[in-house]
Amino acid sequence: MITPILPVSSVRKALVVFSGGQDSTTCLIQALSQYDEVHGITFDYGQRHRQEIEVAKSLATELKLASHKVMDTTLLNELAISALTRDAIPVSHELMNNGLPNTFVPGRNILFLTLAGIYAYQLGCDAIITGVCETDFSGYPDCRNEFVQSMQNSLALGMDKPLKIITPLMWLNKAETWALADKYQQLALVQHQTLTCYNGIVGKGCGDCPACVLRQRGLDDYLQNSQSVMDSLNSKL
Repeated sequence: MITPILPVSSVRKALVVFSGGQDSTTCLIQALSQYDEVHGITFDYGQRHRQEIEVAKSLATELKLASHKVMDTTLLNELAISALTRDAIPVSHELMNNGLPNTFVPGRNILFLTLAGIYAYQLGCDAIITGVCETDFSGYPDCRNEFVQSMQNSLALGMDKPLKIITPLMWLNKAETWALADKYQQLALVQHQTLTCYNGIVGKGCGDCPACVLRQRGLDDYLQNSQSVMDSLNSKL
C-alpha cells in the first residue's frame, strides 16, 4: 500500500508594527482575521507619549497575539530631536521652516521597518504590517507609499527573502479607518482603549494636539456619515 504524501501545511504569519494607537490597532484587528499567526512589535524610543507602550501591552494580551515584543530603541531619542523625543519642545500646530510638523522624528520608520524586517525574518513571517498612510496624515515623509516600497525592496535585497510590507491604511482617510475598525466589530475598543494623543491620554485624548484633532475629526465624519463612509471603504478593499 502506497502512503499518500500529504502537502505540508503553510502557516501564514504576519508581524504588526504596533504602537497601541488607533491606526496600528486597526491594522492588528484586520490581520487577526487574515493570518494564522499575528505577532506584534512595539518600539520604546523614549517617546513623549510613552504610555502607549503599556496600552500596546494590554491590547496585545486582550487580542491574544501569538507574541508581542517591546524593543528598546532609545538610541533614536539621542539622535533625533523632535517634540516627540524632547519634553521641553511643545507640540506645535504650525509647520517648521522645512515644511514638516515638529512631531516628525527623522529616521523613525527607517529604523522601525529595518528592525521589524530582521525580527520578521527570524519569526518566519510572510509580511510586515504597518499603519502608515499618506491620504489623511500628519505630513511625515516616511509615511508615504514611495518610501514603504523602497524599504520593502531594500529588505528583500538585504536578506535575500521576499518580505512584503503591507499598509492597509495607505489610501484611507481617517473616517474610513474608523469604518475599518467597525467592519470588524471593534469600533468601541479602538475608540476607548487606544492611545493616539501626543500628551499620553488614552481614548479621546487631550482634544488639542494635532493627533487628537485628526482622530476626532475622522470619528465625527464616520459617525455622521457612516453608510457613505463604509461604502467608500468597501470600494477600496
